[in-house]
Amino acid sequence: MSFLLSKVKNMALRSKRISGYMNPKPTVSVIRLEGKILSGGSPKFGGEKKINLESTRKMIDDAFKQKNLKLVCLNVNSPGGSPVQSDLVSQYIKDKSLKHKVDVIVFVEDMAASGGYWIACAGSKIYACRSSLVGSIGVITASIGVHELIKKYGIESRIFTAGENKAGMNPLEPLKEADIQRLKSILTHLHQHFIDHVKTSRGERLKGDDETLFTGEAWTGNKALELGLVDGIDTVDGYIERTYGDKVKVYRAKRGGGLANLLGAFFDPDFSVMGQLVAVNQLIAANQQLAANEYSGSSFSLDQNSPITTPLAEDSMALKISQESLKLK
Repeated sequence: MSFLLSKVKNMALRSKRISGYMNPKPTVSVIRLEGKILSGGSPKFGGEKKINLESTRKMIDDAFKQKNLKLVCLNVNSPGGSPVQSDLVSQYIKDKSLKHKVDVIVFVEDMAASGGYWIACAGSKIYACRSSLVGSIGVITASIGVHELIKKYGIESRIFTAGENKAGMNPLEPLKEADIQRLKSILTHLHQHFIDHVKTSRGERLKGDDETLFTGEAWTGNKALELGLVDGIDTVDGYIERTYGDKVKVYRAKRGGGLANLLGAFFDPDFSVMGQLVAVNQLIAANQQLAANEYSGSSFSLDQNSPITTPLAEDSMALKISQESLKLK
């Protein structure tokens, strides 16, 4: 009798395996893009996370290599950064989507601002949380001028160039109108590239006019939905659960491997004491930078690519939000 029961059990297990091979679960890949968008390699041991093509290429490749792949979900949490890297990462994801004939859906966490929203537009649909910050479709650059300061201390600026415009926007010299016009022309062209990218991606879903959408303003998720910048309020886990239930394999792509993965939990700001100390230092640095900006009337960033790691720290309201979020932890 026990022999027959064992036989039936083995046949049932074999049937289950065969069924699994013939009808495998669909796979959904999740790619998490978090941090400022900057050129350069991947950070070492707890360094600041950066988004660029080289640091994310393998993760994106792995996500699209999965068997029985039905969908790729992109989790974006970025205040922006380099327009070039934003464009490269966005286009790379789009090319992969077309090559593998797999849709990409984007989910915004804390923010997809500026270059972060540029990357979000790689998806066929964009979802956000109610309190996510979305938009900031604009370009910014800033610097300080110290010519009066060095003059006060009797310091002489000596700069030699071949090419009359090679030393444009020199902080050691008084600002020239010709330099201002050249810089404005560059910013205008970059801004237009951004606008064209958003319009191509979102199309008729955009509900606001250009004067509203493309001023560099950011909105919360609900308002972004009204303006057509996102398609709904949702989270990646909630979406996968409702769409596939438990009949799905979720593959979460990793940035690195080996020792990086082993030590990742210790250095992850979301889970470690070290991360909390880093967050406090970032807020202190943000306050110092804000005070300096108020004194000098300027900061140094391009497309939200600020040396401050606190999201949108140049904005006093966003800084307050960041401080409140730290208290909640």
